[in-house]
Amino acid sequence: MRVITIIPARYASTRFPGKPLVDIGGKPMIIRVVERALEVTTDVVVATDDERILSVVKEHGYQAVMTSPDHHSGTERCLEAYELLGKEADILINLQGDEPFIADEQIRLLISAFETQGDDEAVDIATLAQPFPSTTTNEELANPNAVKLVRSSVSGNARYFSRSVIPYLRGCEGPWARQHQYLKHIGLYAFRTKILPQIQSLSPSPLEQGESLEQLRWLDAGLRIRVMLSDHATIGIDTPEDLQRIPL
Repeated sequence: MRVITIIPARYASTRFPGKPLVDIGGKPMIIRVVERALEVTTDVVVATDDERILSVVKEHGYQAVMTSPDHHSGTERCLEAYELLGKEADILINLQGDEPFIADEQIRLLISAFETQGDDEAVDIATLAQPFPSTTTNEELANPNAVKLVRSSVSGNARYFSRSVIPYLRGCEGPWARQHQYLKHIGLYAFRTKILPQIQSLSPSPLEQGESLEQLRWLDAGLRIRVMLSDHATIGIDTPEDLQRIPL
């Protein structure tokens, strides 16, 4: 399969302006993400809306493309970049620009979702999830910033994503995570490129607007999202405080 990795990176983050260029161990964060991706895929491009990010990426010898500043999500930015590049690929990976410690095994796991399907192409989109530890408290489980999901035990495809706790364990006393394996969504996606025109044509759905989760738009449209399970913990950088817990 021909795989292209596109890394959306915008400068004007509300919680952390200039985040892609923050120094992590002597390198801008966006460069660390690019180098992680290059460990697995050979075609890696940064999609940005800011000349400063564009310049830094190119100064380090990597590919970058300017996209519109009006996108509402990283996925929209990736789709525009793919069109602008005019490259042929079977799979497009959307790797977040604030995941400098993403494991190469996680990227390979994402790609593997498309490798065993034969001719029926039973997967349109792939994403990752990580089991919550059994020691997770009910309060931690209920954190709306930790997106939960349920998937089919037969196909492995996503059935729903939510900021609420799903499933609800009626009559359960004590920590729910001891009674059920809850799954935390890892916001890394891979798309079969032939479905990109359909994704671009979709309007926001009521479920998406309610939960503020773009993947619900794709589920509403009947697209099949394969969920691969990863044991690797991710360390995303969303705020300046997150820099205090990086493993360097």
